[in-house]
Amino acid sequence: MRSSNPVFSRRGFSRDNGYAGFNAQPQAGGPAVGTQGNPYAQGSPYAPQGGNPYAQNPYAQTPYAPQDGQHGAPPQAPPAADRMTMDDVVARSAMTLGTVVVGAVLAWALLPVSPSSWGLAIGSALIAMVLALVQTFKRKASPALILSYAAFEGVFLGVISEMFNSRWSGAPFQAVLGTMAITGATLLVYRAGWIRVTARYARIGMTIAIGFVLVMAVNLLLVVFGIAPNGGLRDMGALGAIVGILALVLGAFFLTLDFKQIEDGVAYGAPRQESWLAAFGLTMTLVWIYIEMLRLVAIFSGDD
Repeated sequence: MRSSNPVFSRRGFSRDNGYAGFNAQPQAGGPAVGTQGNPYAQGSPYAPQGGNPYAQNPYAQTPYAPQDGQHGAPPQAPPAADRMTMDDVVARSAMTLGTVVVGAVLAWALLPVSPSSWGLAIGSALIAMVLALVQTFKRKASPALILSYAAFEGVFLGVISEMFNSRWSGAPFQAVLGTMAITGATLLVYRAGWIRVTARYARIGMTIAIGFVLVMAVNLLLVVFGIAPNGGLRDMGALGAIVGILALVLGAFFLTLDFKQIEDGVAYGAPRQESWLAAFGLTMTLVWIYIEMLRLVAIFSGDD
């Protein structure tokens, strides 16, 4: 199944250009992720017909590897420096999330809590959404576009975090801790193998996620037109808390898909530039979790 983040559904993060196939052979020179060590490999519903999208059997050559037509020698895999590594993903993620943090801190420090600031936050969120959509439909990762998205997203988060903090003191700090806890716990259970990212798991999760987004969209329209008072399903009471908890569970689900598809990209020799897409996708998921955690902290603070 494609990731919750549309950037991960692109070439490079999917072993069969759409599904995370687990029984394809890994990139030549890359980590050994064969069927013997992979519990999902035997009879996996993700099993691709064409194998590794970065490999052209029988030489496990990526589409980026040079041909040696003069001597007729078997094509070789590209140098390891040209392939994405986990260090690349970590570094790009640090840059992207760091830009979000810097934007948030500057917005918090320079913009007072006021209606005009709220308008700026909405404008920044819309710009960030447009930039995210543009990057999603681009064929290649654009670091400038991704970092611009992160900067505007940071402004939005800084303004709403300051507003929440003015009413529920300490809520943003608690939301950050909660986001870190959910991310760490999800990574732990994923690495321990307690969650199996199978086709059925992904289909069920994505069906629930799509339904959740559609219901929230309808709820927003009802609130805007005054049909559903006090935020409707997103109020600051018990119902809002239940919806918020469900949103956090979906955020953790998105993380498991993201982790798996990043792991696939590293094991199967995705181009190094694709690490920017990994950072972009993870940033969107973490922003989702932080916003939902911020609301949940405010609800449980009970000071409204």
